[in-house]
Amino acid sequence: MASTGTNVVTRFAPSPTGYLHIGGARTALFNWLFARHHGGKALLRIEDTDKKRSTDDAIEAIFDGLQWLGLDYDEEPVFQSARADRHAEVAAKLLEAGHAYKCYASPEELETMRAEQRANKQPMRYDGRWRNRDPEDAPAGAPFVIRLKTPEDGETVIDDAVQSRVTVRNEEIDDYVLLRADGSPTYMLAVVVDDHDMGVTHIIRGDDHLNNAFRQLPIIRAMDAIEGGWPDPVYAHVPLIHGSDGAKLSKRHGALGAETYRDEFGILPEALFNYLLRLGWGHGDREEISRKEAIELFDLSGVGKSPSRFDLKKLENLNGHYLREADDARLASLVIRRIEGASGDQSEALLTKAMPELKTRAKNLDELAESAGFLFAKRPLVMTEKAEKLLDNEGRLRLRYIADALAKENDWTTSTLEVTTKGLAESMELGLGKLAQPMRAALTGTTTSPGIFEVLTLLGKDEALARIEAQAAPTAHTN
Repeated sequence: MASTGTNVVTRFAPSPTGYLHIGGARTALFNWLFARHHGGKALLRIEDTDKKRSTDDAIEAIFDGLQWLGLDYDEEPVFQSARADRHAEVAAKLLEAGHAYKCYASPEELETMRAEQRANKQPMRYDGRWRNRDPEDAPAGAPFVIRLKTPEDGETVIDDAVQSRVTVRNEEIDDYVLLRADGSPTYMLAVVVDDHDMGVTHIIRGDDHLNNAFRQLPIIRAMDAIEGGWPDPVYAHVPLIHGSDGAKLSKRHGALGAETYRDEFGILPEALFNYLLRLGWGHGDREEISRKEAIELFDLSGVGKSPSRFDLKKLENLNGHYLREADDARLASLVIRRIEGASGDQSEALLTKAMPELKTRAKNLDELAESAGFLFAKRPLVMTEKAEKLLDNEGRLRLRYIADALAKENDWTTSTLEVTTKGLAESMELGLGKLAQPMRAALTGTTTSPGIFEVLTLLGKDEALARIEAQAAPTAHTN
């Protein structure tokens, strides 16, 4: 394995055909952490050669998702589509040195070849029909592709940093296309040239690319023979993420974009960062690992060989931890846009004040917004079915006593309100819950909320009494 240190260079190379999905986000994270851990460079390359499927919106979504996760890069992004001339230059060098050749086989010929292979139950590979033929045999002006001359015997061995030693017989790798008939480079060529020119030392990617490594190494070794300075990279092929049921990850499991977790699920970036880190990498039994600790601890030796399982419930539980740790003002700024009727500095200040109580039970920003909704609700409050049941005749009568007692209170603090309410409960020979339950329903329209005395103080005396009065019995019986 190559030495590590300041010479470490990693790259994340997404294709901009959609959002930054969860598997890509983890690949980006592992590359970023490895570079940061070793004091090296993390680079970004946009593999946008498929013009039909690559879109500007997808590119922006990738940039947005990476920025949200806090993954920064040490150089400006490289756009693969801008480097076609360089890719063609390398193909020409391979051709000139005899490591590649022109193939004039027509599409019809190749389809006939594949049909015969299917009929004979043979592997579907190019049969090398132009490998040793003289180009002069081709009709004048006939179109051609440039194919790599791959080794015909022996084997290729990769000491993968995750998968350990992997061996493939060279006869299993056919002479694949480097340049198409229109002069455009294929993925295999473009990736190898870009990795070399960007100085990439460690290629960390999903293990679905392991077969590609065996096809890309012959280009690297041929170019090293031609001009030197093309060392083998260190490969690290990370097992893919599966769903919680062990099946291939799909949308139903959570194979969604990073922006979906942010916008629709209310996940904090530090929670997703931590969760993705633990999907396939571990450090003892540690579950909660900060960004700083992750940089200190991350290395490829901690990456497992088995697929990890994505579990949305575990992500939400971890998110709950980070909600409780988060700054209250920051949470208020994130939550306010999710609450109907809440806007402006005054609302945000109220949310910030309420946040220590609100965030103790929430697992995502939506739950946080839902629990804060009572602060901005307009009278008459809409009651849940459970809250409505608490406001029967007996409940409304108790609210009458509560309203009368609290109206006399001038020190509107949680401690004083608690003493007053407990004193009322004792005088009525009731448990505190018998007063707190209908009071919570009247104040919030629900049966769950922060502590009832915190609710009273957050709403303020006038609004709290108005809500209780709205649900209280018109008169109270006195002794």
